[in-house]
Amino acid sequence: MTAPRRRPAIATLGIRLLPFSDAASDGLPLGRLLRLSLFQVSVGMATVMLLGTLNRVMIVELSVPAMVVAAMIALPVLSAPFRALLGFRSDTYRSAIGWKRIPYLWFGSLWQMGGLAIMPTAILVLGGLRTHDVPFAGEVLAALAFLMTGLGLHMTQTAGLALASDQASPAARPRVVALLYVMFLLGMAGSALVLGALLRDFSEILLVQVVQGAAVATVVLNLVALWKQERARPMARAEREAPRPAFRDAWADYLAGGSAGRLLAVVFLGGLAFNMQDVLLEPYGGEVLGLSVAATTVLTALWAGGALAGFGLAARWLGAGRDPFRIAARGLLVGLAAFPAVIFAAPLGSVALFYAGAALIGLGSGLFAVATLTAAMAMAMATAGRAGSGLALGAWGAAQATAAGLAIFAGGVIRDTVNHWAAAGLLGPALAGPSTGYSVVYHIEIALVFITLAALGRLVRTGPTLPACPPASAARFGLAELPS
Repeated sequence: MTAPRRRPAIATLGIRLLPFSDAASDGLPLGRLLRLSLFQVSVGMATVMLLGTLNRVMIVELSVPAMVVAAMIALPVLSAPFRALLGFRSDTYRSAIGWKRIPYLWFGSLWQMGGLAIMPTAILVLGGLRTHDVPFAGEVLAALAFLMTGLGLHMTQTAGLALASDQASPAARPRVVALLYVMFLLGMAGSALVLGALLRDFSEILLVQVVQGAAVATVVLNLVALWKQERARPMARAEREAPRPAFRDAWADYLAGGSAGRLLAVVFLGGLAFNMQDVLLEPYGGEVLGLSVAATTVLTALWAGGALAGFGLAARWLGAGRDPFRIAARGLLVGLAAFPAVIFAAPLGSVALFYAGAALIGLGSGLFAVATLTAAMAMAMATAGRAGSGLALGAWGAAQATAAGLAIFAGGVIRDTVNHWAAAGLLGPALAGPSTGYSVVYHIEIALVFITLAALGRLVRTGPTLPACPPASAARFGLAELPS
């Protein structure tokens, strides 16, 4: 009897060199996984549109008051707490052909497209293009557009992550999480470059064309992503009409052990810690360190590079069976090095230290995000009750998104308030400089990191363990373990 022939090295070269090739499994081949991940590209595009491109257009080109713009941007955050309910509904949805996740992916795409489709016209009316005398028409239309886009974004991302979790094997699930977040970052980065180039010569007609073009791209990307991703399983009418579990019962099941509630608290506190400086990093570089626009633009690349490295490291460690809560703690410890680096960059006048701090913030937040999301998935898989992956992922997304929105708003308010006090001489001559407000925010983030570590400590001892990858896969480290 002859021994089985080994595959030649050249035949496996492409797989070994392909980033995140180990994320594939029998239930979710790599080609289908990459196609499914396109929904994260559309979510990244909508995120850039809401938080970056349209923010700048409304304030600079259309002279909309900053307070009104902040209120509009905050509206999508209001729908974030409903992610847990949306995820639960996708867990228990019943249709004639047996789909659960696909209908929520599709309708989330429609809400997202609809919000983007009406958004440019609503913004133009808000900015003064009035052809009628209806009071507050611009404010109402713009609020509706932002709310629709935010609801669609949260519905699409929750259902898409749950679908990937359903089909991925337990060993491959950490890499699937990392891959999906890499695609989210790539979607944000690519969209920012494309939208910035298209809107360089701003005009009202061009704004309508670009934003509505993004609405069409959303539907195309998400349609390609969801095509044939969920196997149809015909359901009898009696099965469809049977009573479904109530959300409060499923939520009670999810929180029954106590660890799930603590995990959500950790995610919320960590989100506050890592996101309070989101809108302050580039102004800090320009106002305090005197960096040019081009120099502060590098910060985004450094942060994204650190986050990608964090995703890769988290995927490798989780794939080897490491405790996700210990990996989240490592991310928080990286934050304890990152924020002081940014603080001391001002008195030392060190741009290199500032850049290093920005990269470390990305690394710490990447480790923390992937580890806690994987823990939420593992917790859902271990729950033998009415709680499913959609509920768990929705709860994680609700805590993370709500914390990010509140942190960004709080960071801006604290910086402005403290700098106003400093300029008025209320804090003394030593703290009269423009760096004082920024420094207070970063010190608060350090305190929040310590609080998050304290909340995480109990989970490190009692949290779920994840299945390890095969030894051959865990022992090797190459491009397949790091995103490119």
